[in-house]
Amino acid sequence: MKGGAVLSKINTKFNGAAVPDDNLRSPRWMGDAPQSLKEGRLGIFVRKLLSHSRISTADQSAIAALPFSLRTLEPNDYILNEGERAKICPVLLSGFAYRQKISADGGRQIVALKIPGDALDFQSLYLERADHNLQALTKVELAIFSLDDLEALVAPRPSLARAVLVDILIEASIGREWLLNIGRRNALARLAHLLCELYYRVSQIAGETLNGFELPLTQEQLADLLGLTPVHINRTIKILEDKGAVKRVARRVTIGNVETLRQIAEFSDTYLHRNNDPKG
Repeated sequence: MKGGAVLSKINTKFNGAAVPDDNLRSPRWMGDAPQSLKEGRLGIFVRKLLSHSRISTADQSAIAALPFSLRTLEPNDYILNEGERAKICPVLLSGFAYRQKISADGGRQIVALKIPGDALDFQSLYLERADHNLQALTKVELAIFSLDDLEALVAPRPSLARAVLVDILIEASIGREWLLNIGRRNALARLAHLLCELYYRVSQIAGETLNGFELPLTQEQLADLLGLTPVHINRTIKILEDKGAVKRVARRVTIGNVETLRQIAEFSDTYLHRNNDPKG
């Protein structure tokens, strides 16, 4: 099922929302709880922008007052298709999504993972057509902004324009690290590095240190992300399991000892630009 049809499944119009004081989370932390009241729906998006940029209280309120629609999609539903002219910018409120490219022979490469709080298509503010596919990895809830409304919000507010730019730059930085990961690290280090990244990204937006984090990817999806075969992924997970770095029950993998993963991957989080502050 393609993007236009999928995105019409649920469309609940809101006229804006205030920034929340509390942060509700599900046990495995998939984002703010879907049952949160209207007033808190955009809080996770504001938190994400504040994680890397200074934004005034007035500008935060302006984000919270921006009209949006709520839409819920199932795993593998398309959010955006390559070649489309985007008219909306979805923000991930809960669940996980991914960007992917398809080669001429049908092979898939997952090129980005998106977590709750992430804007999924800031680039369409500046580029005419989508150059990749965007899909739900798990069941997701999206806040859908009109690109016209978002542009009108950002244009007169330099701090918001900068926050959008920094968000795009950090995603590009992650992309460069993924290129290095696939091109120069062995299978064990590749997987350990990815798990470290996801752990720290989710911990940052959750605002707490997580005791464990269940990986939302299947072995087939990990293979398409890391440039390995599912069989190789299975063997690599087994090695990490033997080292106590992860736990596996059936097909579910949970991050366990992050320090062990860091040592295996020789992980540095510099490329994530956590708590970015150019004036600090």
